[in-house]
Amino acid sequence: MAGPYPPEYGAGPVGPQIYPYPDNVPSAYPGMLPPPVQYPKRRRWRLVAGVALALAVAAGLVTAIVLVAGRDTSSGSSALTDASAKAAIQEYLDAMTNGDDETVARHTLCGLFDAVKERRSDLALAGLSSDAFRKQYTRAEVTSIDKMVLTSPHQAQVLFTMNVVPAGRSSSGDSEEQAVAQLISQDNEVLVCSYLPRTAGQY
Repeated sequence: MAGPYPPEYGAGPVGPQIYPYPDNVPSAYPGMLPPPVQYPKRRRWRLVAGVALALAVAAGLVTAIVLVAGRDTSSGSSALTDASAKAAIQEYLDAMTNGDDETVARHTLCGLFDAVKERRSDLALAGLSSDAFRKQYTRAEVTSIDKMVLTSPHQAQVLFTMNVVPAGRSSSGDSEEQAVAQLISQDNEVLVCSYLPRTAGQY
């Protein structure tokens, strides 16, 4: 038989095949697509209002703190100074020397004296302290405030020097000693809450 042989049975067409896309394919979404959704724009006034509120709260807190601080400073308490500390300590030492138990108790109660209803135990303790002081010294005079450590504007620990005359000696046998006092400024007066002499005999 002349010419090319016919393809074998079952053999497919040779070369790339192009299949046309059908014209009337049904859409997965029936009808026309809906218009795009318009999301609401963020309103800047809400952000501005939030910031303004936060600033107002902060300003209110600062104002409250300033007012409270102003009340504290104007409540009758004055800041401690060397002069006020020296005067208060001298008053306390004089009360101890003279056996003025009420003044001693007023100091050691640190501003609570007028509010205490039963004072007998406090006066008895003040009397014991005065007796012990008089057995040690016949006179004590504050000569200098050596160091004041403020724990707040109205509280301090004070190291001071006093000229003392030991008990049983004449005034010519005076000497200088240091002591520590805890002070508080309350209701326009400075009080000695505690007193501790720093004498060599303690050690």
